Amino acid sequence: MGKKRVVEKTEKELLEEREKIEEAKKEKKGKVKRRKSIDYGCIYISASYNNTMMNITDREGRVLAWASAGSLGFKGTKKATPFAASEVAGVIAEKAEKLGVKEVDIYVKGVGTGRSSALRALASRNMTINSIKDITPIPHNGCRPRKARRV
Repeated sequence: MGKKRVVEKTEKELLEEREKIEEAKKEKKGKVKRRKSIDYGCIYISASYNNTMMNITDREGRVLAWASAGSLGFKGTKKATPFAASEVAGVIAEKAEKLGVKEVDIYVKGVGTGRSSALRALASRNMTINSIKDITPIPHNGCRPRKARRV
């Protein structure tokens, strides 16, 4: 490797370097990206036996905000209760208001106890609900049966 040489800079060079760094910081502050107000969105509710999760997306499917019963502090079996689901719906509705969402389509997935209470909580807010669709996956013919036992 050899010896390493320490380069000492003069005070003038140090001041110039510091000024360049400060200018770069100012340029970054000026380029703050602002989100556009989104008037239409989709809310996806996933209500399982263990948890209730919700997403808000735009028309293209990009997730704008999400919340779940676990993220709100519910633990264990309390995450799957209707009360937890209504709390999640309240949080999602507040986030939707901040984003400027006025109209929503709701897609419900799962068979958990929180699905109906989440819908009721969303309906009580001042958003226009265009449609509610159930997208719970349903098996058409089930799994492949076991191989026949030969005796």
